[in-house]
Amino acid sequence: MDIYHTIIRPLVTEKGTHQSQQTHESTKTRGARGGSYTFEVHPKANKAQIRQAIEKIYNVRVVSVRTANRRGKQRRHRMTTGTTRQWKKAVVVLNPNYHIDLF
Repeated sequence: MDIYHTIIRPLVTEKGTHQSQQTHESTKTRGARGGSYTFEVHPKANKAQIRQAIEKIYNVRVVSVRTANRRGKQRRHRMTTGTTRQWKKAVVVLNPNYHIDLF
């Protein structure tokens, strides 16, 4: 899969903006981390492909990737029911020395 087809779009939300500006302090169990950025990704992309695509496109160092499959919701329109589309979300945590200027 091409790296430009792996990442569909960045998710610019209130929560995502807050997480991108926040840095985590160093603790015993977890070292200091940079901000988290959220992206909509291809449903068949795995964590390794997402990491590679983010590092090449934005020229940053990725520490970890978390993914979640979002199920479509039931919606009604007049007399029929349908569902919204399913999609995959990826939360990418960067090295503290890097950031992405999305917001």
